[in-house]
Amino acid sequence: MNWREITTLEEWNEIMAKSTERGQIILKHSTTCPVSSNALHEYEQYLQDTPNQDLDYTLVKVIESRPVSNKIAEDLNVKHESPQIIFIKDTAKYWTTSHWSVTKAHMTAVLD
Repeated sequence: MNWREITTLEEWNEIMAKSTERGQIILKHSTTCPVSSNALHEYEQYLQDTPNQDLDYTLVKVIESRPVSNKIAEDLNVKHESPQIIFIKDTAKYWTTSHWSVTKAHMTAVLD
């Protein structure tokens, strides 16, 4: 299974709308941070194994798509962090974690 990258506020709004039908997983990723690079690797490892098929997986590059990243923090009332993974259900944050806690094992424990 693969993630898709979003870069526009319209795409973000679509994800929020979809969250009423299916869970949405967002990884906020910084392309300049080694911790974020590790988190992206863990995210991809989770998706290459046996990810929860009832969820959609998305990536937001926080530097390149700053307006989207800021809107996510605002809409979900979560402090911006990077790397950060957020599980959204029914247009609200269900679970979030950041930095070194973004691991395949942690995602498996929460998402499966």
